[in-house]
Amino acid sequence: MKKQHDEMVCTDCGYQSEQHVDTEDFISTEAQIDAEVIETEEGTSFEGKPTDDSVVCDDCGNTVAYYTIKQTGSADEPPTRFFKCTDCGYRWREYS
Repeated sequence: MKKQHDEMVCTDCGYQSEQHVDTEDFISTEAQIDAEVIETEEGTSFEGKPTDDSVVCDDCGNTVAYYTIKQTGSADEPPTRFFKCTDCGYRWREYS
């Protein structure tokens, strides 16, 4: 939802409701497709994260990658695993 004048408007369906006092600090974001999102933060460091040796980097063929798990969808969807090759730094994701 996003704020429009004194109302909150759903960006998906257009539903409108009166803005309440506690929504004044509400922050809205522009719609984004999952393919555009690799990490939640541009400078996220994978170094020091756990490693997985059961994956293969599509870029260099290395079989070890750092990984982190993030909930990118709604709470009823499985989390997404983000990988970074320990050799070349190539990044990819895996949906559960």
